Amino acid sequence: MSMKSIPKFTGPAAIMWAAIPADAKKQLLSNVWCGKCRHEVIISNFTGTVKSGCLLLVGLCAECHGDVARVVEGN
Repeated sequence: MSMKSIPKFTGPAAIMWAAIPADAKKQLLSNVWCGKCRHEVIISNFTGTVKSGCLLLVGLCAECHGDVARVVEGN
């Protein structure tokens, strides 16, 4: 995923996301818990910010379109 394909990331979040290997990105995006569906889902239409040193991805469940989030711990 290139920097151009993630325009809804803050600057620091884009840097953190770019540092993650492609295979790990795929796993992170496809392993998000949805409280409505009650199982793992794919996150879609997500944005990224940095909160307390962690990358926070906020988006929609690919199945029910409910709100979901994924935290990727920083160093």
